[in-house]
Amino acid sequence: MRVALLAALVVSTVSVPSLSSAQMESDQLDPQALADVVPTTQHPKLAGLGGGVIGSRSTSDVLGVDSIPSFTSYFYRGDTASYFQFTWPYTMVGHTPLAQGDDGDREGETTRINAPVIPVTVVLLDTDGTTRIVGGKPLVSTATQFVGPTLSSPIFSTTSYSSSRAPTQYTDAIHRAQFFNQADDDWHTLLRPMPTPAVTMALPRGSYSFALNADGSCCKFILVDINVFSNALFPPTAADTTTPIGNAENNGLIRTKDISTFLFNNVFLYFGTPNNCCVIGFHSDDVEPGTKANGMREKRYVVNYSSWISPGVFRSTNFLDIAALSHELAETFADPFGNNATPFWLSPNGNCQNNLEVGDVIEGLPNANYAVTLNGATYHPQNEALLQWFAGSNPSNAIGGAFSYPDTTVLTSAAAVQAPNCP
Repeated sequence: MRVALLAALVVSTVSVPSLSSAQMESDQLDPQALADVVPTTQHPKLAGLGGGVIGSRSTSDVLGVDSIPSFTSYFYRGDTASYFQFTWPYTMVGHTPLAQGDDGDREGETTRINAPVIPVTVVLLDTDGTTRIVGGKPLVSTATQFVGPTLSSPIFSTTSYSSSRAPTQYTDAIHRAQFFNQADDDWHTLLRPMPTPAVTMALPRGSYSFALNADGSCCKFILVDINVFSNALFPPTAADTTTPIGNAENNGLIRTKDISTFLFNNVFLYFGTPNNCCVIGFHSDDVEPGTKANGMREKRYVVNYSSWISPGVFRSTNFLDIAALSHELAETFADPFGNNATPFWLSPNGNCQNNLEVGDVIEGLPNANYAVTLNGATYHPQNEALLQWFAGSNPSNAIGGAFSYPDTTVLTSAAAVQAPNCP
């Protein structure tokens, strides 16, 4: 069953020029068409209320659900005339860093979660359903060559951060930062990377546009209608094996206990027309019915679509290599099932939302990314907002009183409560 898409990382809405030469295909784009895609501009914040309080107790796992390890806690946030809610529960990934039960003991253990990395080969179809040929070359794009760099990146390899005594992974460093003054030193949530064979996605002609590489091969980038893409990614039934996620579920490439990445090669999504581009990642979960083998518990496969971004596609250095994946995995840690509601907030980049989507707050800002040099390469993961920003905790009880991490200067104060939809 396909569920609603969550936390789509949108670069911006732009006019995408097509090539004018009569020798070009009608859906073929100039290789430089996305170069000047830029983030949205800032909007002023409305006045908000005072600081919130983050809870100090938690419960473990969502009852009746077969999925990744998680804990549930809460924060208190002041009300306005438009709200009648003061307690805001949330579910995050891993074992709890907070006091649990009447004895107040804290969970100090490390959670290790298998993290399949599934490269997706995209086949662009012609009108007759066969692989499309342009200039004598098939329109087939694979992401297998980016699995190695992804595994060597700070997403899965460890390096030093101020929030951890020992070198750790990027998402764990952010997770620890917001609970730095509550968690034990040995509390970690780590991803165990598991590269898998490639799976295939076929897209019908009319649902995509493309730009070729300089040598005429496919493709510098591919733009796909987001509705067609999501239907092609998620299985229509539990037994489906024709979609990438259905294939992976039924062939044992991913499990309900995994956080699974479907990695694409410069494949970006648009709404309705390529002019309304570009989504470069989203996280979600595929919900399937339980079986006797798992006690009839609802199955939730936690997944993300993330595109590797090659140099030169976007002029902005905010959008390179693992930027999308870092954004989506940080949001998965903070909101794995997409149901962590918050008071409405208006972020410095102009996003107005009411959910615990930590990457959406910062995406596209001039200092959105935090360059990390590791294993002989420089990567560009995104900075993330911390729980304290959403909770309105003034002062913040995160590491060093921060509201963002790893760059604590991106957000210097908590979110102000907004009226619904930030009018």
